[in-house]
Amino acid sequence: MRVSNMNPNNFTVPMVVTACAELLGLNLGEMIHGLVSKLGLFGGNCAVGSSLVYFYSKCGCMWDAQKVFDEMLVRDVVAWTALVVGYLQNGESERSLECVCLMHRVGEDGEGPNYRSLEGGFQACGNIGALREGRCLHGLTVKSGYGFSHGVQSSVLSMYSKWGTVSEAYCLFCEVGDKDLICWTSIIAAYAKLGFVTSCLSLFWQMQDAAISPDEIVLGCVLSSFIDPIWVHVGKAFHGWIMRTIYHRDQVVERALMSMYCKFGMLSDAERIFDALQERNSETWNLMNHEYGKAGLGLKCLHLFREMLRRRVECDSNTLISVIASCSQLGALHLGKSLHCYVIRNRLDDNISVSNSLLDMYGKCGDLAIAKRIFSRIQRDTITWNTMISVYVHCGEFAEALDTFDEMIIEGSTPDTSTLVTTLTACSRLPSLQQGMKIHKYINLVGITLTVSLKTALIDMYGKCGQLETSREIFDSMKERDVISWNVMISCYGMHGDAIAAIDVFKQMEEFRVRPNELTFLALLQACSHAGFTEDGKYFFRKMQNYGMTPNLKHYTCIVDLLGKSGNLQEAEEIVKSMPVTPDGGLWGALLSACKIHSEVEIGTRIAKLAIEADPGNDGYYIALSNMLESAGEWEEAEKFRAMMKENGVTKRLGWSAL
Repeated sequence: MRVSNMNPNNFTVPMVVTACAELLGLNLGEMIHGLVSKLGLFGGNCAVGSSLVYFYSKCGCMWDAQKVFDEMLVRDVVAWTALVVGYLQNGESERSLECVCLMHRVGEDGEGPNYRSLEGGFQACGNIGALREGRCLHGLTVKSGYGFSHGVQSSVLSMYSKWGTVSEAYCLFCEVGDKDLICWTSIIAAYAKLGFVTSCLSLFWQMQDAAISPDEIVLGCVLSSFIDPIWVHVGKAFHGWIMRTIYHRDQVVERALMSMYCKFGMLSDAERIFDALQERNSETWNLMNHEYGKAGLGLKCLHLFREMLRRRVECDSNTLISVIASCSQLGALHLGKSLHCYVIRNRLDDNISVSNSLLDMYGKCGDLAIAKRIFSRIQRDTITWNTMISVYVHCGEFAEALDTFDEMIIEGSTPDTSTLVTTLTACSRLPSLQQGMKIHKYINLVGITLTVSLKTALIDMYGKCGQLETSREIFDSMKERDVISWNVMISCYGMHGDAIAAIDVFKQMEEFRVRPNELTFLALLQACSHAGFTEDGKYFFRKMQNYGMTPNLKHYTCIVDLLGKSGNLQEAEEIVKSMPVTPDGGLWGALLSACKIHSEVEIGTRIAKLAIEADPGNDGYYIALSNMLESAGEWEEAEKFRAMMKENGVTKRLGWSAL
C-alpha cells in the first residue's frame, strides 16, 4: 500500500497497529505511530488512539500508552478499557484500579466501565487485596446490569475467593448460571487455601458430574488442600485417581504432589516423584531443597544444592536460606563461607532474609567476628536484631546480648516476643536480676502481651536469679501453661535444692493432665540429686517407662550421680553396665568421684578400667584412679596407673588459676 504511494486512513491504521501489537512489533508500531502523527490521522479519532494505547500496553510500554491516552481529545470506552487491561497485564494493578475508578467518575453515558473494564477492575482488586474497592465495584456491576456477564461473574468470584469469606464466594458461585472451569477452579481454590479438604473434594466431584474436565491448575488446588497429615490416606487415594483417570505428566501437578507428600512428612515419596521427573524446572528443584532444609536433612540439602549449581538451576532465596541453615546445623563453616561468596558474587546480599541467615550461620559456627561484621553492614529488621542477640547468647556473650537489646531500643526498633525471650535468657545465664527486672518493666510499660513463652522466660529468669517467690507468682498467674512452663518451674526449684516443691509441681502437672516429656524427668532427677532424695530419684527414673520414654545419657548420668552420692555404688555400677547407651566422660567422672568420696577403691578400680578402655586418651580417669588409690595408701597400684598413662602417651593437661 505504501509502495503504491497510498496513505492509510482511520480504518486502516487501527487494524495494522493491532497486528503490530499481536506480533509485539514495537519498532514497526512506533514507525506507524510516527506516520499517523505526520498524516494528522490521530486528532480526535477514537479508533486510532485506542489502537495505539492497546499496542503500547501489549508491548509493555505503559508510559507511552498513558501518553497517547492523555493526548486523545475524545476517549471512548475502548480506550479506557485498553488502558485498564494494559496496566493489569503489566503488573500495575493499583494503576489499573485507579483507571476503572476514574473511568466511572468522568465517563459520560456509554463511556462508563463496561464488562471488560470491570473484569480488569476485579482482577486488580484480587491481585492487591483491595476488598473494599472490590465490593464497591460489585455494587456498580449489579446496578449497571453487567452482573450476569459470565466473565464478570468469574472475576468477581475469583476476587472473593482470594480475599473475601468463603461463604461470600460460595454464594456468588451458586448464582453463576453456566459454570466453566475458571469458576470451579476459583471456588475450589478458596476452600483449598483454608485447608477444607472435604469441601474441596465435594466441589471437585460435582465438577466431574457437570462434565467439566479438570486441568492441572484445579488438580493442584485440590492437592494443596491436604495440609494436615490426618488426610494422608485421602491424599494418596486422590493421587491414585489422578494417575488412573486423566493424568498426563505435568510439572504443576508433579510439584503439587511433591508439596503434599512433604506436608505429610513423607519425604521419600516426594523424592520418588522428583527423581521420576523427566524435566525439572527451578520451582521443583527449589521446593525439594527447601523441604530437605525444613526436615533438618542438612547433607541432602547441600548435595542437592551442589547438583543445582552444576546444572545451572536458578536458586531462590528460600533455597539459599535452607542451604545456609544446613551449614549451621552441620557446623560446616568452610561451606558456609563458600556460600557467602556465592551470595556476594550473585548480588544476593541485599536480600535481608539471606543476610539474616548468614548472620545466624556464622554465630552458630562460632565465628563471632564475621557475624559482627555482617551485622554492622546490613539493613536491620526485627529478625536481624533477634538473630544477633541469639548469636551472642549461643556464644556465651550474655552481656553483649543485653547491650545489643539496649541498642535496638535506642535505634527505635520494636522488639517482639522472640527478642524478649532471648534477652531474658541472657539475663538468666549471667545471671542479672537487675537487667531482667528492667526488661520486665519495659514489657509492662509498652503493654506487650505476655504470651506463654514470654511468661515462661520470666519464670526462668527470676528462678535463676534466686527470686523463687516471684517465679511462682508468675507461674500461678498463667491461665495457660505448656509443658515447658512446668519444666522450668520444676527446674527452678531443683537448682535451689527444694526438691519437695519440685515434686509438688510435678504432681500438680499430672493433676492438670499435662503429659511430661524427657526434660521434665531430667529436671526431677536433678532436683532429687541436689537434695539427696535417692528413693524419689529412683522412683522417677522408673516412672519414665509409664509414659513410654527411654532414658537417655543425661538421665543415666543423673541417676548414677544420685546413687553415687548416696553411697549406692554397686547399684550405680550395675546401671552403668546394663545401660543401652555408651557412657560419656560426665557419667564416668560422676561415678569415679563418688567412689573416691566413699573410699570404694575396688569398685572405683573396676569403673576406671572400663572408663580407660572406652576412652584411653582421657587423662582425668588415670588421675582420678591414682588419687583414689593414693588416698587408700595403695601407692604401688597408683604408680602402675601413672605408668600406664605414660605408656599410652597421655599427658596431664595443665590447669590455670585466676585472681
